[in-house]
Amino acid sequence: MDFKVILTTFGMIFLAELGDKTQLATLAFAVESKSRVAVFIGSASALILTSLLAVVFGSAVSRLIPTNYIKIGAGSLFILLGLWMLVFQGAK
Repeated sequence: MDFKVILTTFGMIFLAELGDKTQLATLAFAVESKSRVAVFIGSASALILTSLLAVVFGSAVSRLIPTNYIKIGAGSLFILLGLWMLVFQGAK
């Protein structure tokens, strides 16, 4: 097992998830629920399942498309979405 990959992945996902809509939704559920353990289990299970789907899909895609192209595509998509948010931030 590659602990460097584990720690890097943990760090990046942890930082990316801080303050996002998933965390805010979980916070809202915890505020409304009497069973915070159930909210934690539901939230953690959802994150595990989405991570599993991402790993399976990423593994399948990497067999069809070279890794370099995937990185370029993902980076380009992040830049385009960031520009979209800047340009259309006040549009309703």
